[in-house]
Amino acid sequence: MDARDDGSEIGMPLLEARGIVRTYGQVVALDGCDFDVEPGEVTALIGDNGAGKSTLIKIMSGTEEMEEGQIRFMGEDVTMSSPSVARDLGIETVFQDLALCPHLDPVRNLYLGREVRKRGPLGWFGFMDNKMMREKSSDAFADLGATVRALSVPVGDMSGGQKQSVAVARAASWANKIIFLDEPTAALGVVQTQNVLDLIKRVRDKGIGVVFISHSMPEVLGVADRVQVLRRGRRVATYQAADTSLEELVGAMTGALDEEAV
Repeated sequence: MDARDDGSEIGMPLLEARGIVRTYGQVVALDGCDFDVEPGEVTALIGDNGAGKSTLIKIMSGTEEMEEGQIRFMGEDVTMSSPSVARDLGIETVFQDLALCPHLDPVRNLYLGREVRKRGPLGWFGFMDNKMMREKSSDAFADLGATVRALSVPVGDMSGGQKQSVAVARAASWANKIIFLDEPTAALGVVQTQNVLDLIKRVRDKGIGVVFISHSMPEVLGVADRVQVLRRGRRVATYQAADTSLEELVGAMTGALDEEAV
């Protein structure tokens, strides 16, 4: 096979999960679930409540352990034993709680846990290169068109849409392969939602694979290139977004299509 610029082979998924099983006591969250992610593509992951979407994302981002199954990254078997393993592979995740520190400004949130020290003796004593981090943060937000009110304002004082922009921009700044977004538009207004969807498209256009979990079918059809449907812990359908419809997606989620086929 020919190779892409990122080293992966054309036709091979960037990230691939096969036969993933995860249970919680008597509850089967994932029952032999498959999933794959392509570079430079928005893949929507949809399903009813309890279908296993968030559990799958947690396993593929290293925050949960699978009981059975296989995960492959760029054609090689990997063990997602922790979030740091995923981050080292260029994978970032934005969960619904955003994991932002409300008392810190966007710059410090962007570099949280990745602070850059000054060069030379000052850095040895723990002094941070605040000017460089501020400049890089400003470039990152501008590059993605993120709507951030001010770099010096605590994110706790910002709107929901601005907080989401900071969280997505932070992930995009560190990810060079994949970003998982778990319900990024939940509880946002119409304008804020559109800003986040535009931000997702810009991330995709940088060649990063984006996995978008959402309950909003119009948003899914508006931003996704491909849609994968989970039901009862298994992937039951995959569609090209341009070739499907709201009715078909809902039918796959609820099992109505299965009933029609009988």
